[in-house]
Amino acid sequence: MFPQVPLFPMNLSAVCSVYYSFVLSSPNPSPIKLLHFSFNQDHACFASGTDRGFRIYNCDPFREIFRRDFGAGVGAVEMLFRCNILALVGGGHSPQYPLNKVMIWDDHQSRCIGELSFRSEVRGVRLRRDRIIVVLEQKIFVYNFADLKLLHQIETIANPKGLCAVSQVAGSFVLVCPGLQKGQVRVEHYASKRTKFIMAHDSRIACITLSQDGNMLATASTKGTLVRIYNTHHGTLLQEVRRGADRAEIYSMAFSSTAQWLAVSSDKGTVHVFSLKVNSGNVGSERSNSPPDNPSAVMPGSSLSFIKGVLPKYFSSEWSVAQFRLPEGYQYIVAFGHQKNTVVILGLDGSFYRCKFEPGNGGEMTQLEYHNFLKPEEAF
Repeated sequence: MFPQVPLFPMNLSAVCSVYYSFVLSSPNPSPIKLLHFSFNQDHACFASGTDRGFRIYNCDPFREIFRRDFGAGVGAVEMLFRCNILALVGGGHSPQYPLNKVMIWDDHQSRCIGELSFRSEVRGVRLRRDRIIVVLEQKIFVYNFADLKLLHQIETIANPKGLCAVSQVAGSFVLVCPGLQKGQVRVEHYASKRTKFIMAHDSRIACITLSQDGNMLATASTKGTLVRIYNTHHGTLLQEVRRGADRAEIYSMAFSSTAQWLAVSSDKGTVHVFSLKVNSGNVGSERSNSPPDNPSAVMPGSSLSFIKGVLPKYFSSEWSVAQFRLPEGYQYIVAFGHQKNTVVILGLDGSFYRCKFEPGNGGEMTQLEYHNFLKPEEAF
């Protein structure tokens, strides 16, 4: 059993990881190349992998917690909440580890204490307290965390982004990933040993995420205009929201801890926050199809929604209640902050934003904080 010890104080409460490269200008002779960044399971921290090693940051308050410089690249870093165990994959031009291996790193011992090897490159890693999930191009492996015993294998359609999300509630393990058909999502309910297939879109799946309890699934296709929210138990469509009219690449989606809100980032340089109609805790119950308790929390549709079915669907779409504009040309991932109605945004230019939205008024979010998390003077 790998001992999981907190690295620093926390309040305990899939992640959409990004695997692009961006060269950040730096006063150092050789610039830092950012290979990867991702939030931890409760969005309290985030990790970055660079061509030199990896770094761990706290979100609120923002600060660098620690860094490990190997002089070689780390292409993926997956945290396990805030404990000492991390999963690492090599990356960059000079990788620290082979690209077909997942290394289990114990930061208390400052060494790897286990590894998983594969026949092809690792596209993604997800962690739970009891499971390790490894994503390859067309296969997903589920391991027991305690002894690295293989528990399950899943075949998928080509999945170069390593799309996969897992729930984090103890005793209920839900995993979602692309199915074997274009636009299809596979849902594994391990507690009840049930598999559900959802034809979510006509186009290929571009991004997926789960609510913390695994009851709700959000999906976006390569078109990037619509985001759909599904009940993972029955596969029913709960809600459809519109990001915009033009095609876009969706980089990241995240539910709030209560699944009242959904945040979406794309290559259009805008982060959107949508209001969700269904309470995640009631999704699996008989009340899941009943109206929400608070009608004012329902996402407003277009003012033309009263003639729904007469005009094209675009006019009756449900739009975001809040937006935040970002510099275009960079990839961004998004999560909800621990402070009420706040959003945290990370960019491949090294940017860290914290913003606040007003549920009642909507509109443009207010920027509360900005940092560049790769600048040495920001670290302490």
